[in-house]
Amino acid sequence: MPYVEKGMTVGLFGGSFNPPHDGHRLVSEIALRKLGLNQLWWMVTPGNPLKDTSKLPSLAERIALSEKLNHDPRIKITGFEASLNTAYTAQTLAMIHKRNIGVNFVWIMGADNLASFHKWQNWQIIAQTFPIAVIDRPGSTLSYLSSIMAKTFDYARVDENDAPALARLKAPAWTFIHGPRSPLSSTAIRDKTTNQ
Repeated sequence: MPYVEKGMTVGLFGGSFNPPHDGHRLVSEIALRKLGLNQLWWMVTPGNPLKDTSKLPSLAERIALSEKLNHDPRIKITGFEASLNTAYTAQTLAMIHKRNIGVNFVWIMGADNLASFHKWQNWQIIAQTFPIAVIDRPGSTLSYLSSIMAKTFDYARVDENDAPALARLKAPAWTFIHGPRSPLSSTAIRDKTTNQ
């Protein structure tokens, strides 16, 4: 895990990053700015249990591509989840919490993931471990309101204007952050590459 000190605010942005692209960078820039983060960790995962990983490039390759794309020293590219031997996000976040007492973490996710968030293993525990910042994505601006997560934790929603304080709030707490949206997606990039 990257080096952190007590009192710091750190965003956790997990995904397969297959491949990483400017949309990931845009989400990161918005999160850093709107949440007032000291660091943001790109947690490049060994693989998503909800997806077919048979054609997934190696972790080392995806980390190298992510590092090549990143030019912000506050963004830390990590693959530590593989060494934790955790299969699910809830387990990983519990381990991060245990090893970094006094650090204020916030889970960063794109609004496109919110619709299926309730299918994640122990998704309610994730929401109760760290505050969550949902970053707007094309086609997801209004649909997030009908998501099971948004309805379940409606009482814990924080106004976007209070986003700079989110990382210091006790979970569950979440906010939806509007901003510039990138039409890029890893799936679309892979599909385009496959069809050429």
